[in-house]
Amino acid sequence: MDGFSIAMAILYLIICILGLAGNSLVIVAILKLDKMASATTVYIFNLALADGLFMVSLPFVAIQNFKNRWEFGDLLCKLVMVLDGINQFTSVFCLTVMSIDRYMALVDPLRFSSWRTPARAKIVSAILWLFSLIPVLPMALHFSAHGGLCTVDPELGSYSQRLGFLTYTFVLGFALPFMVITASYTTLLITLRSQRLRSARSPIHASQHLERQVTKMVVAVVLVFGVCWLPFYAFNFCSLYHTNLVQNFTQGFEFVVLLSYSWSCANPILYACLSETFRRYFANLLCPNKRSLTVHCNVDTEQYDMNDTSGCDISVLA
Repeated sequence: MDGFSIAMAILYLIICILGLAGNSLVIVAILKLDKMASATTVYIFNLALADGLFMVSLPFVAIQNFKNRWEFGDLLCKLVMVLDGINQFTSVFCLTVMSIDRYMALVDPLRFSSWRTPARAKIVSAILWLFSLIPVLPMALHFSAHGGLCTVDPELGSYSQRLGFLTYTFVLGFALPFMVITASYTTLLITLRSQRLRSARSPIHASQHLERQVTKMVVAVVLVFGVCWLPFYAFNFCSLYHTNLVQNFTQGFEFVVLLSYSWSCANPILYACLSETFRRYFANLLCPNKRSLTVHCNVDTEQYDMNDTSGCDISVLA
């Protein structure tokens, strides 16, 4: 047992605890304080649920990496990989839909109001969960406890099949969502700036504040998503062409796997840092005796709060 293995075990534990705690806090906040009153919080709830469940498989992966062998049998190997894939893709799909939802909410909330009801958001979320089954079904066939490790069986399928599997999971799980997220937020920023320059009615400082808020959100979401997932897919593509890469860079592979899991615990942190609404939610849950939550509805609030689209102005009173 070397220092790297101990350090990685500690990091896995930290990521798992933070991910479960943070996403559980988001889920409780939405169910208790917001009650999924808006389309946005429906998507955030499903994102937090997928991220939280994504953490469940982390201890199995950590134990395998720590002991360099899989000790839970072939059936559990397939089950863990399938559940891991479902939650991974659902999380990415939810974030992608949220980027489109943000565009509709901030650019023209009245025009898209009929599309952004909680009922429709729940239907879309259910479709996302079902759709995530498509890219992970091959995992039940091609993942097994082969050679003492839970991994893709190298004897199953040809090189072209493995390349095809990796390519379509990369496209569905990273490339396409990344393009949609980037395009949605870039268009949103351009539209907001154009509206600010054309409009003489709204105060300039309010428009600039909203633009700065959205810019921070865009940079944070896109950067965190890219940093956490691109190395994982890049390493897998490299290992496909260089068969000894995994053996030669085992430590690097463990790190990029950990980095991909860390994305699921980063999302609640982004809510806390970028959303005044969720900061108030969290404060109300963590310090119930010091703060009370009062809700005053206002149909225009949505235009000034990028994460609270329920149409309510949420005030925390000391």
